Amino acid sequence: MTTAGDTESRATEHRPAEPPRPGSRPPGPAPAARGGTAVLVGLATGLLGLGIAELGAALLAPDGSPLVAVGDAVIATLPGPMINFGKAVLGTADKPVLIIIIALVSLAVAGLAGWSELRVRFAGIVPVAVLAGLALFAIGARGPDSALAYVPMIIGSVVAYLILRALLASLRPRQTGPVSAGRRNLLGSTILVAALGAVGTVAGRALAGASQAITEARDRVLLPAPSRPAAPVPAGADLRIPDLTPYVTPNDAFYRIDTALQVPRIDPANWSLRVYGMVEREITISFAELLQKPLEEHLVTLCCVSNEVGGSLIGNARWLGYPIRDVLAAARPKAGADMVLSKSQDGFTAGTPLEVLTDRNRQSLLAIGMNGEPLPVEHGFPVRMVVPGLYGYVSATKWVVELKVTTFAADMGYWTPLGWSALGPIKIASRIDTPRSGVTAGTVMIAGVAWAQHTGIGRVEVKIDNDAWQEARIADVTGPDTWRQWSYEWSASPGNHMITVRATDATGQVQTEQSAPPAPDGASGYHTVSINVS
Repeated sequence: MTTAGDTESRATEHRPAEPPRPGSRPPGPAPAARGGTAVLVGLATGLLGLGIAELGAALLAPDGSPLVAVGDAVIATLPGPMINFGKAVLGTADKPVLIIIIALVSLAVAGLAGWSELRVRFAGIVPVAVLAGLALFAIGARGPDSALAYVPMIIGSVVAYLILRALLASLRPRQTGPVSAGRRNLLGSTILVAALGAVGTVAGRALAGASQAITEARDRVLLPAPSRPAAPVPAGADLRIPDLTPYVTPNDAFYRIDTALQVPRIDPANWSLRVYGMVEREITISFAELLQKPLEEHLVTLCCVSNEVGGSLIGNARWLGYPIRDVLAAARPKAGADMVLSKSQDGFTAGTPLEVLTDRNRQSLLAIGMNGEPLPVEHGFPVRMVVPGLYGYVSATKWVVELKVTTFAADMGYWTPLGWSALGPIKIASRIDTPRSGVTAGTVMIAGVAWAQHTGIGRVEVKIDNDAWQEARIADVTGPDTWRQWSYEWSASPGNHMITVRATDATGQVQTEQSAPPAPDGASGYHTVSINVS
């Protein structure tokens, strides 16, 4: 039997929801509470963006640290009395305090972005864009080495804003319905985002601090005078032709190829080289001990096996170091050994023929200096290997910490299991540096470099279209371990022309015309350029 009360109850259950009365508040947190939460979300996502930017800069380009860049900009604009006051009050803590202030101001702007985004959709992008723009301007003012310096800040800003929008979606006022699951989980998500941002920021600053410490340690290294200085560079070694690569490559222009995602930062005071394996006597050498040894200086050209025909992954520098053959002599390799497996601080390995490293006519070095200064960090500081005549993947180990005397049958370097040749003698090659674009009819200087390391270049020839080969002028060199500049005067006539170059080494072996890719043992073939003569 149905009672009147039951009927009334069911009618209430099926009655449509009434629209909100004028002045009533939709379900969910009060506007003031939502605004405060939005600020907290903005702070969390701002911290995440900062963490991404700082960690990314530490890994990709130290010049891209937004905190350091803005700090430098602030210091540059502050009046002298204020800077002196800061130093007097804070002492050595002045820079860390400035960094903290900049971070707090940045987070405050991020909180404003959260509040603005909640009130008006897309309004939060304005504070984010202003903050990112100022940071990018400050990074640019530092004169970064590459465009990579801008990337971490851009990525951090974009990710921070997108996550801000996603998190604030649960705070939007709703007219009906229960509180969303997203709103219930908002606090947890915000804490997680903030934690990730804090970890990224701390890790980025820690890596940057380690980098700065190693830079300062490198600056304190005083290179001793070599007991055997490099041969003087002959006046005729550098032809000084416009657009021709210089005979000695500046450090900042020297190619860099390695497997390191993060460049190893090694304090020379903690560095040591272990020589072990098939040896009569295992030895360990510290950096201080290495500095005390009779060091030698040699000009040596290094080339990467990945260098394409006509490519730029090659450079010539003046290296200071200790002969590897003397290190191995002290360890006394055992009979049957035929390879030295060198290992880098970052785990990279290279297998080099033992007979090459012990050859008294080949200047293989544990190098500590490059062009008159300590090795740049990205080129192996504090110690790297330099071996004339072999591609870098089997010889030029940077940040070297171990030499294991072994055999090719027992061990393999990093690249050999990936399909590259275990032996890597550099092939005879030549390159046209100029001209590479259109020229005017008349006398045109064709010039470039050629190399046959540890053998030396004996001849370079140039061919125009299908004409006969013509001998080019070759420059002087310090020895057989460096590349050689060459030049040829061409009477250019109007039209499209093909210029080809080939080299012959000092023993009479001619560079092969057979084209081959870099894998598995180096590219080959003639370098040819197409030139329009007007």
